[in-house]
Amino acid sequence: MQVDFYHLTLAPLDRVLPSVAEKVLGSGGRLLIVAGDPALRTRLDQLLWTYQPASFLPHAQEGGDWDAEQPALIAEAVTPANGARNVALVDGVWRDEALAFERAFHLFDEESIGAARAAWRALGERDGVERRYWRQDENGRWAQVA
Repeated sequence: MQVDFYHLTLAPLDRVLPSVAEKVLGSGGRLLIVAGDPALRTRLDQLLWTYQPASFLPHAQEGGDWDAEQPALIAEAVTPANGARNVALVDGVWRDEALAFERAFHLFDEESIGAARAAWRALGERDGVERRYWRQDENGRWAQVA
């Protein structure tokens, strides 16, 4: 199981999440996007329809009749109603339920860096968990720093 920590220093969530989702969906995978705040989930729902003028990412918010069919599903809890094996925790909160997936993307900013560090340390003690820490360099490129 792989956990990718993405420290949002230069690019905001609104630019990073679509990129992560495009890569997962482009490889034939499904993605569960988890956020506790209903307002954030609504904002992400709109974002994935409009982040680029010429494209969109097929998705829905949980609770619809077609949850199981969605390539990307935005949810409050880490329950993959769409059968996703990839999860993006986008509100800076680590959830151990993400360990049941093949890959987790933990996106956090400066406000939640303390909690991300605690999650990093705790996951380091778990067998079968590969951690990667990504941060943007001064040119805006993502670099793996740990």
